[in-house]
Amino acid sequence: MPPRILLLKAAACLSCAALFLIRVRLTGNYYFGFLLWNLFLAALPLVFAMLLPRQRHFSRAIPVLAVWLLFFPNAPYVLTDLIHLRQRAGVPLWFDLVMILAFAFTSLWIGFHSLRLVQRWIARHCGPRLGWAVVLAVMPLTGFGLYLGRILRWNSWDILTRPFSLLRDIGGLVMHPLANHDVWLFTFGFGFFLLLAYYVWDREHALMRQE
Repeated sequence: MPPRILLLKAAACLSCAALFLIRVRLTGNYYFGFLLWNLFLAALPLVFAMLLPRQRHFSRAIPVLAVWLLFFPNAPYVLTDLIHLRQRAGVPLWFDLVMILAFAFTSLWIGFHSLRLVQRWIARHCGPRLGWAVVLAVMPLTGFGLYLGRILRWNSWDILTRPFSLLRDIGGLVMHPLANHDVWLFTFGFGFFLLLAYYVWDREHALMRQE
């Protein structure tokens, strides 16, 4: 990845942190401090995706891809933090909206870049069609991960700390799909939105490279 791209991402993250600090100054509280943590989690998939070029054999890359997939939903997850938006004392509502959107779009941008690195790595080793097939598979899985995180309040690391409880909840949803139709509406709704957004973002970059 070109250093200037990393610098742009770092600048975007610092801008988000600056907005948060301004809010702290205005209100005297750290209520939205979780946004900083969520932004950090959103950056982890990019770190794992950048490790892929060092893996010469696909079998050796599977653990890296698995960890990347586990943490990838953290990138679009920040979009759901808009649920916290409401009028609060000491700060205009519009400021909180701008701040949350800044965190959300920065996180999504970083996440999309990590997905693109994974897609290109797979396309280089297995062909472009499989690269896009992985994207098509990742998006609904990400939507499901968002449901687990936002609605059921599971975290990515719970697969290690509370694996049986997590798998029990997932199994209950999968085994009774008709009784949990709202889960699948959420999953495929967010999955389609993310797929459309990523496709537009990817095509835009492709057209810019051709100019």
